[in-house]
Amino acid sequence: MIVTHSALNPPPISEDYAVRMEGPDKGLINAWITGLAKSVDSPELAAKATAGELPVLPFRGGVEAAIKTKTKVGHLLYVAMWQGLRGEDLQVDTDIELSMTCTRTGVPVLYTMDFEKLRTSA
Repeated sequence: MIVTHSALNPPPISEDYAVRMEGPDKGLINAWITGLAKSVDSPELAAKATAGELPVLPFRGGVEAAIKTKTKVGHLLYVAMWQGLRGEDLQVDTDIELSMTCTRTGVPVLYTMDFEKLRTSA
C-alpha cells in the first residue's frame, strides 16, 4: 500500500492511539507528522536529515556509527519520520523494502515492514 500526504496540508493527529498506530497506514502518517513537528523543535537534527544523514530517532533505522555488519535493518516508520524531518511530503510504499545509505557513516540501511526481518536482525 502506498501512503502519501502533502507537507503543505498535514492532517491533525488523533488522540486515539489505535487510530494513530493501528489504522490502515500502520502509523506512518503519525510518524511523519511527528517528524514535521520535530523539524521545528530540532533544526540541527532536521539539517542532518536534509544532508542525507540517518540520525537516531525513536524508530529503528538510525545510524550512530559505522557497524561491522554489511547492512542494518530499520522500520519504514523511521523513513516516514525522516521524511517529515526533512519537510518532505510523505511517500512510503509498505509493499516494498527501501534501502538508504547514511551520508555520514556510509552504513546502508534496509527499511521494511517485515517484523521477522526486524526481529532477527537485532
